[in-house]
Amino acid sequence: MVHRIIEWSLRNRFIVLTLVAGLFVWGIISVKRNPIDAIPDLSENQVIVFTEWMGRAPQLIEDQITYPLVTNLQGMPRIKYVRGTSMFGMSFIYVIFEDDVDVYWARARVLERLSTVSQSLPQGATPQLGPDGTGVGHILWYTLDAPKLDLGEQRAIQDWYVKFALQNVPGVSEIASFGGFQKQYSITLSPNKLLYYKLSVGDVINAVRTNNNESGGRKFELSDIGYIIKTSGYLQSLEQIENIPVQNQAGVAVRVADIATVQMIGETRLGIFDQNGEGERVGGIVVMRYGENAASVIEGIKKKMLEVAKGLPEGVKFDIVYDRGELIQESVDSIKNTLIEEMIVVSLIVIIFLFHWRSALSIVIQIPITIAIAFILLNAFGISSNIMSLTGIALAIGVIVDNGIIMSENAYKHLAERYALWEKEKKYKIK
Repeated sequence: MVHRIIEWSLRNRFIVLTLVAGLFVWGIISVKRNPIDAIPDLSENQVIVFTEWMGRAPQLIEDQITYPLVTNLQGMPRIKYVRGTSMFGMSFIYVIFEDDVDVYWARARVLERLSTVSQSLPQGATPQLGPDGTGVGHILWYTLDAPKLDLGEQRAIQDWYVKFALQNVPGVSEIASFGGFQKQYSITLSPNKLLYYKLSVGDVINAVRTNNNESGGRKFELSDIGYIIKTSGYLQSLEQIENIPVQNQAGVAVRVADIATVQMIGETRLGIFDQNGEGERVGGIVVMRYGENAASVIEGIKKKMLEVAKGLPEGVKFDIVYDRGELIQESVDSIKNTLIEEMIVVSLIVIIFLFHWRSALSIVIQIPITIAIAFILLNAFGISSNIMSLTGIALAIGVIVDNGIIMSENAYKHLAERYALWEKEKKYKIK
């Protein structure tokens, strides 16, 4: 069979050269389209279910949230196993699917099951899916360098401006904020004053909730002009909360300020983010979506940062803490240099040992063609260009060259034997 292929190839050189040229061009296109990353994604095919029920102990979270979710999420198709973790105020469920399952199909199945499970959970505990990223999806960390702003203002800029802008970059699954203080209104009740006015905590909560609302009226026409009637009741300052009436006693309104202290505070934190020992910072983590090109996503994030920086307050700028793009570029450059060095060394060795430039050319030309064709297969099997795959290609160059040398030596040997036989026959005819 091999002899027939070789014979057919020698008789149809134009077809073979055209086919090889087409595969080489296809391979070059595949090189440009192949996703680039520093490390291969070996994480499990998982869907994360996150439930927050703040203020509850881990055992209560385990009994009323984690256990019901784990038991109800089991039994789904193409699932391997379900893991659950309970901590103070939070529950994490990891649903592990088989490796060949599409991640968005898996997320849809989990959502279907959660729609029936949520009714059995405590009031205020709503499970939600985690980002559609993987364990190696954290591709870029950044902080805000804002020495003139306090941590609450920095966190507000991150949550209400920077985060929404960066989430629009193609390939980004989530921008996870960290550090600083999340501003919130705090109403500290006085038990003695509640007893004096004969009020309960529920009365205060209902009063604040009722007054922090908007309601619509109707359209009113007057003199051929239409007016839309509505009430604007959203609370916007500490003074508005203090002036909320809780109850009317003897014709006098009891306000929130009469029974409580209203102030702006930060939400309770479980830790801080310090950078280089210079103090706390506020920033975000860019989580890449499943199956995206890490290099292109990082490039898009950096371009978007230049646009977002124009709208930041004076003196505020981005400080990139972790950038996988640099690691990707160094890894790719290292492998490229290795491939070029190997091609040069192999070419010199082949020329020295064979001492025949046509044989050396036929061997050396196999290297770029084979590498280009390898990227066609990488795209076909969904493998990115990373340290592992590119190193494998670099190691395979030796095998490619060995095969070429063996074939060239074998061909040279047979041609030499045929040439010697032809010389003998020529001498015999002359005699």
